[in-house]
Amino acid sequence: MKKTVLLTGGSGFLGSHIAEALSAAGYRVRIFDMVKTPYLSGDQEMIIGDITDLDAVVEAAEGCYYIYHLAGIADIEYAKSHPIDTQRINIGGTLNILEAARINKIKRLVFSSTVYVYSDRGSFYRVSKQACENFIETYQSVYNVPFTILRYGSLYGRRAGDTNGIYKLIKSAMETGEIIYYGDENAMREYIHIHDAAKLSVDILDDRYENQHIILTGNERMKVVDVMRMIAEMLPNKPKLHFGEEVMAGHYVMTPYTYNPSIGRKLVSENHIDLGQGLLDCIAEMHESEEVGAA
Repeated sequence: MKKTVLLTGGSGFLGSHIAEALSAAGYRVRIFDMVKTPYLSGDQEMIIGDITDLDAVVEAAEGCYYIYHLAGIADIEYAKSHPIDTQRINIGGTLNILEAARINKIKRLVFSSTVYVYSDRGSFYRVSKQACENFIETYQSVYNVPFTILRYGSLYGRRAGDTNGIYKLIKSAMETGEIIYYGDENAMREYIHIHDAAKLSVDILDDRYENQHIILTGNERMKVVDVMRMIAEMLPNKPKLHFGEEVMAGHYVMTPYTYNPSIGRKLVSENHIDLGQGLLDCIAEMHESEEVGAA
């Protein structure tokens, strides 16, 4: 019999790809989100619900073997201006997930965190993730709820939305003929393709990753300006590069590593998707969506 996995936030960018990776690995996927995923397939189950509703979360987790918790506010700029919502949804929602895991005796809780937990940047988004990690670690020590915390770096790929860094660069280039980055021109990132991140997010169900903190970022560090140049070279309109006057203060420049929570082990894919190929695929997706919109 297939093991059932509850996946909160499974309708989103990362969640929809992890849902597919879990199904491909032989798990029965139960998606819990506030909106129906357009990518539901096979024997996947969809539950419309809110992680701030404890009873709904506990009921959804019944009969599940694992829980992947991805739901919450992930936009740094939104979190910066909405601290109460960030606390209620990110921290309160995670506590509900932990209670559901404890009550249903879940074998492992997999939590979607961020490399910003190492930083003093990221504003209330970072604060909420640090608090969630602390609650998860304490639930394990007090109630023996096993966990794996995944600290994601800069994700990119198909299905990304307006808050995604790579998506914004490509969209700006195609629509305005300019690639504008609202950040420091020396900014460095470790980009990881969404397919690689999703596969690794399932690989960590191996027993050796229980009660571990895992960093999922790209294999190489790159300057954002170099990625901008790559995009400009790929597009026929040869967009110009600009840095916005308003720098988003919540984002790190060279490295997120200033604060030191529980040490994480970096996990990388040996056969990863090349950044150049990944960018071309993102551009192709935007062309496809434009053609659909014009039809």
